[in-house]
Amino acid sequence: MSVTRLTETSYVVLGLIERLQPATPYDLKRAAEAGVEYLWALPHTQLYSECARLAEGGLLSEKREETGRRRRIYRITAAGGRALAEWLEQPAAGSEWELRDPGLLKLFLGTDPVELARDQIAAHEARLAEYERLAGGGPTEGMRLALEAGLGHEREYLRFWRRIAAGKGPEG
Repeated sequence: MSVTRLTETSYVVLGLIERLQPATPYDLKRAAEAGVEYLWALPHTQLYSECARLAEGGLLSEKREETGRRRRIYRITAAGGRALAEWLEQPAAGSEWELRDPGLLKLFLGTDPVELARDQIAAHEARLAEYERLAGGGPTEGMRLALEAGLGHEREYLRFWRRIAAGKGPEG
C-alpha cells in the first residue's frame, strides 16, 4: 500500500472536512472563501481533486448521492483524523515558508516603486478594511487569532508601501 503524500493543502482539506462533515467539495469551497483563503491561497479546482486524492489514500471516506446531482460527500476517516492531529502537534517553526506577493515580486524585478506603491496601498487598504469587518468574528480562538495576525500583516504592508510612495526607503 502506498503512502499518500500530504501537503499543507491536504491538511486544509482534512481540517475543513473535520469541522463540516459531512461535506461536499462545494461546501469546502464556501468555507474556504469565508476564512482560510485569507491565509492560504487555494484554487477551488484543487479542493475537488484533493478530496478525491485523500479518499483514494484512505484519509477521507466518500459517498456518492444516488439521485439528483450525484455529489460526492466526504467524511474524515480515523486515519485522516490521526494524520491531521499529528500535523497540528508538529511545530511550525523551521517549516518552509514563502512570501508569495506579486507586488514584492514586481518591486524586486525593477518596476517603478512609487507607482507600484500607490496600487499596493489601495489593495492593502481594501484587505485591511475586510479584515476589520471580520474582526472579533470566528467561531474558534484560532480563527480569531489568525485574523489578528492578518490585521497586523496588512498594517505593516501599509506602513511599508506608504514609505515607498513617499519616496523614502522602507526604514528611512
